[in-house]
Amino acid sequence: MSAVTQPLNFSRSAFAMLARDYAELTKMRVTTLVVLTAWCGYYFGSLKSGFPSLSWGLFHALLGIGLVSGGTAALNEVMEHDVDGHMRRTAQRPLPTGRMSLRHGTIIGLLMTVGGALYLDLTLNPLTGTLALLTAFVYLAAYTPLKKVHPVCTFVGAFPGAMPGVLGWTAARGRLEWETLVLFAIVFFWQFPHFFSIAWLYRDDYASGQIRMLPVVEPDGKSTSVRIILYSLLLIPVSLAPSFLGMAGRIYLVGALLLGVTLLYVGSRLTLLRAPLSAPRSKQRARQLLQATVLYLPLLFVLMMLNRISS
Repeated sequence: MSAVTQPLNFSRSAFAMLARDYAELTKMRVTTLVVLTAWCGYYFGSLKSGFPSLSWGLFHALLGIGLVSGGTAALNEVMEHDVDGHMRRTAQRPLPTGRMSLRHGTIIGLLMTVGGALYLDLTLNPLTGTLALLTAFVYLAAYTPLKKVHPVCTFVGAFPGAMPGVLGWTAARGRLEWETLVLFAIVFFWQFPHFFSIAWLYRDDYASGQIRMLPVVEPDGKSTSVRIILYSLLLIPVSLAPSFLGMAGRIYLVGALLLGVTLLYVGSRLTLLRAPLSAPRSKQRARQLLQATVLYLPLLFVLMMLNRISS
């Protein structure tokens, strides 16, 4: 009996490990957030076009955008496999550990990225496919190498990072409109408190990997603090814009204001602490800001979509 069950258990455990490796390679949690943000863009684009938001078009959009996002993440990990090997939080990824070869990761990344863009082109429209491919190119050719050169990498990376909602909109509408600028701006400004909290929390890790994020280059944290507060402040009026453009109603307006003020408060608690970046209390508040940003974006978009449904 044991001779029969042992190979079966081994195959199951091997499959589970392979699934975890692919999820890590494609940064599944990040890709999931990208897909959810794209869904919001598609939803509002489909409402403006007057056709159902739940359709094959939505399926094609989320699948194609998810493929491009996951493929771009895989190529990013290929490019940074040596860096990941020097950082505690990434050292156990499949490429640094050798569980997956660079060739395998590259092939998977290219197939997903190019295949996803072509899929969007063929099933939806050329604009969405082109924008998705351009987003991947900027992320890999500009943001990724800049991370080892200058803190401006965060600003540059915010542009491709803010594209999912835009891609969802163009998937539904086939063109760029004012609403896409709002969706873009919300994610653009949100990224700064999000990524600065990560860089603050893992400053020592980034220093080991020679990643030149702002908290690494300027270890007193003053410039990082200013930017966290500035972009959190700018996010508040930007997040209210959907109510004035007819995308959402008053419930969203109040909810977005409360979410924005809460995020600003959590960021202020970190920046006003005036403790060394590596101090345990400082890291605790950086983690709280990170958790707040992770909750903020999906809550904002869900509220935007639900208020539009009830209006």
